[in-house]
Amino acid sequence: MPHVFEYAVLRAVPRQERGEFVNVGVLVYCSALNFLGARVHVDEQRLLTLDPFLDVEVLRASLEHLGLSCDGVPNAGPVSRTSAGQRFRWLTAPRSTIIQTSPAHTGLTDDPEAELDRLLASLVLPPDH
Repeated sequence: MPHVFEYAVLRAVPRQERGEFVNVGVLVYCSALNFLGARVHVDEQRLLTLDPFLDVEVLRASLEHLGLSCDGVPNAGPVSRTSAGQRFRWLTAPRSTIIQTSPAHTGLTDDPEAELDRLLASLVLPPDH
């Protein structure tokens, strides 16, 4: 039986004043299965086209920390000690930082882990990947 899930696209916004971004990952949350997961892919070349001075390692470290918060790893900060639903809401809250999220979208799934892979492939990875 399919379950409702929510997802949001993770976006790298190297220069907020320009409003340009590159999709770098996805978050999937399924309350019924108590599932929250993230997948990321950083396309350095595309990002450096938008901002040749972007510190890609800082971006990668930020995405890694986001992943730890998503997974509820205890030393990732106070948000990691909350429920999966609260973490999803915190991770998708609007912010003006280098990593932003799209609005949350919904769907139905039997396998939220597979949705992560499907969404990463369709929304983040280059078409030839």
